[in-house]
Amino acid sequence: MIKYNLKCGCGRCFESWFSSSKEYEKLENNKMLNCICGKSNNVSKALMSPQVKKNKKTGEAVKQIEFYKNLQKKIRELNNFVKENAEYVGNDFASKARSIHYDKKNIRNIYGSATEEETQELRDEGIEVNTIPWLNKNNN
Repeated sequence: MIKYNLKCGCGRCFESWFSSSKEYEKLENNKMLNCICGKSNNVSKALMSPQVKKNKKTGEAVKQIEFYKNLQKKIRELNNFVKENAEYVGNDFASKARSIHYDKKNIRNIYGSATEEETQELRDEGIEVNTIPWLNKNNN
């Protein structure tokens, strides 16, 4: 995992963790990074000072490693819970969510992929949507 300082077009700065630098680039290129205010996807990396690793892990470094290992474990547990209790609908998530919401037929839990724009449109329509972190099988 890698942490970046990010800045938004609205002037806000914040930190976020990514599974890899390639994953960050993919999300940035697809305009899938949003400001913490939730109103802008004009997000880019801010100036950062690198952290130089020491030869010996300090107590704080060990705590951080354990924290993120535990966080990753919890995210995997959440992912598994969703897989076991919801139907995967892939990129058809937005249309399936609308169908369930408006037709009230085949009410069930679903999960899949949606763009930030689709997600916001669903929320604007009063359709309950949650975005959760998702780890691929090959993520550490």
